Amino acid sequence: MKKSFIVTLAATLSLALLAGCGASGTTDTAAKNSTAPKPTDAAKPAEKVKLSIWHNYTGEDLRAKLMREYMEKFKKDHPNVELDIQGIPPDGYRPRLKTVAAANEMPDLFVMWPGVMTKEFVGGDLIQPINELLDSKTEWKNGFMPGSFDDFTINGKTYSAPMALSPTSILYYNKEIFNKYNVQPPKTWDDLMKLVETFKKNNVTPIALGNKAAWVAQSSILSSLADRVTGTEWFLNAVEQKGAKFTDPEFVQSLTYLQQLGKAGAFQEGFNSIDNTQMEQMFAQGKAAMMIDGGWALPNLAANTSKEALANMAVTVLPSVPNGKGDPNSLSGVVGTGLGMSKKVTGAQKAAAYELIYALSGPEAQKAILESNQLVSYKVDLDTTKVSSLFAEVYKMMNNVKKTPVYDGKLTSASADVVNNGLQELLMGGKPEDIAKKIQDAQAKAIGK
Repeated sequence: MKKSFIVTLAATLSLALLAGCGASGTTDTAAKNSTAPKPTDAAKPAEKVKLSIWHNYTGEDLRAKLMREYMEKFKKDHPNVELDIQGIPPDGYRPRLKTVAAANEMPDLFVMWPGVMTKEFVGGDLIQPINELLDSKTEWKNGFMPGSFDDFTINGKTYSAPMALSPTSILYYNKEIFNKYNVQPPKTWDDLMKLVETFKKNNVTPIALGNKAAWVAQSSILSSLADRVTGTEWFLNAVEQKGAKFTDPEFVQSLTYLQQLGKAGAFQEGFNSIDNTQMEQMFAQGKAAMMIDGGWALPNLAANTSKEALANMAVTVLPSVPNGKGDPNSLSGVVGTGLGMSKKVTGAQKAAAYELIYALSGPEAQKAILESNQLVSYKVDLDTTKVSSLFAEVYKMMNNVKKTPVYDGKLTSASADVVNNGLQELLMGGKPEDIAKKIQDAQAKAIGK
């Protein structure tokens, strides 16, 4: 049964949007009767606690600035909490988190991803559920879209509330460039290849790509492209190694399509040496006709691009492929990140952690996040006067497409790394069959098959 992308993904941003509510202390009846940790009684001196939090909101986009502001507001409103905030740039954040996880030295709170990361942290007994907090604020809990907590829930226990909704494979295009060469957004793979040829002839970079950190080609291109070829069921079976393998012809074909783009010169030279932020700047400056990127680009574009330039951008989904088994009217994506809480957090520290989680993902925060041009999976009406025209277009599109899995949201971390590195190799001329075998071997080993 199809679910709209916005419905499934919106949950992720809830965490972030609720940030403002924690300070004001909005509660409901369930909250008053809850057994969850509560702040110290106002009549008594508040117990001093220390709390560390790691995040990747280090950029100058609207959402990153908003989240930093909410954390600073929490510090100001909670003088009894000594909040140690550490911001780590996005490309280095996951490796840092994996390093401290391996040493069992997790910060008290940290931005984490749903799906595989959550499962691995639970499997390592590193984090604790937040069901008490969710159950103490039922109005907040019920404000999330259906399915919002699914990828943060293991064996009936929920470990985070999403702070964003993250489609990963939006095809952004420059209307002025398209009009100049009298071309239309691609509906089929053949359309896309013809566009590449047209733009190359006219010395225009067809598609900006910043794959320095290696995840971009996987998350933003392959996840949707491969689903077009194989269908979602095949991928989920391959992840479980049940009747499908990454060496199957359909997956090799999806790698071949991606390599076709590379061989045709769809991407600028040096695409493996710039990051996705530089890629977004390149597209925003009109130096490429298209860009395949996630919803996370929207706050950055809104903060650093003129209204005129934004009005000149439009969006669509990736084109269909010949004889594809997947739904072409779809986008890969997940609910966004949420705050994970270390297993070591207890007592008054846990009460403070709950307040901070609510502050960064409660209803007020969700609304603020949406208005920072970031999709959420929380039930918030959009005031289009508060966001860019491009964001309003994406918001509308999300209601009309199906959500499909992102590869690194389902594969083990080890396998995802092999995919990321393999795609860099593929785009530099590596054989699709060889890359497919590396991915298959990694996933089979990772799950013991």
